[in-house]
Amino acid sequence: MDFQTNSLPSSLSQPSASSDLGFGNFGCSHYRRRCKIRAPCCNAIFDCRHCHNEAKNSQELNPIDRHDIPRHQIKKVICSLCDTEQDVQQYCINCGVCMGKYFCATCKFFDDDISKNQYHCDECGICRTGGKDNFFHCKRCGCCYSKVMKDGHRCVEGAMHHNCPVCIEYLFDTLRDITVLPCGHTIHLECVKEMEQHYRYSCPVCSKSICDMSNLWKKLDQVIASTPMPETYKDKMVWILCNDCGVNSQVQFHIVGHKCQSCKSYNTRQIQGSPSTSCSSAVTEMVR
Repeated sequence: MDFQTNSLPSSLSQPSASSDLGFGNFGCSHYRRRCKIRAPCCNAIFDCRHCHNEAKNSQELNPIDRHDIPRHQIKKVICSLCDTEQDVQQYCINCGVCMGKYFCATCKFFDDDISKNQYHCDECGICRTGGKDNFFHCKRCGCCYSKVMKDGHRCVEGAMHHNCPVCIEYLFDTLRDITVLPCGHTIHLECVKEMEQHYRYSCPVCSKSICDMSNLWKKLDQVIASTPMPETYKDKMVWILCNDCGVNSQVQFHIVGHKCQSCKSYNTRQIQGSPSTSCSSAVTEMVR
């Protein structure tokens, strides 16, 4: 872990009463801190890297000019109290104010709100929140997960090193809450909630069910039992692929849905036979 500050003059090496001046009064919507940063990419001054990225990726800008700040390359900060520009360090070389109660020299990151329990993960290469003792780094997934998941999570290569399949925001360094689906794929928590509002209960990446659907499957059993097919399709057989367990089954065709013979899921798709039907759309109608 790398939280050390740069070397300071002896008179400023120890925090003093003045180091807390302006606590909570400076910063932006992303962080409370007592400094600004000079972006190494465009030499402009911003409250934080997120402020820079929002401004420099505006739809009003020419796409060629849009860019994110290389956070680890930040070399200069400006004290918010005395406006002194200086090398990245925790305490101002001029007025001695602490520019951030939490400070990471590797990420060039400052934040006065230490209730987030920030910590730096060497393997992720960035700072995260929630407390180092509460998380572990999964090398295969390439990210930090809660220790509650350590012995039971399903590994997916580079699980967080991709965009959210719903909103397309890059997940690895997002500020929004992320959840890990039973299949191991990651997605924003609020995006999952939005999916549920639209009656979507399967992973957007692999189509596996994202929650226990057994009660719905029982309802579908009842609907199918009470909805006989016309004589033309009474003995029609089709092949299906189960999205949940991956098993192929030959089942009797029904307009409502097709039940996997292995795991009893209705989260299936027809792969051979006719007429073609979409079980997922039938399930959606049943949920409504």
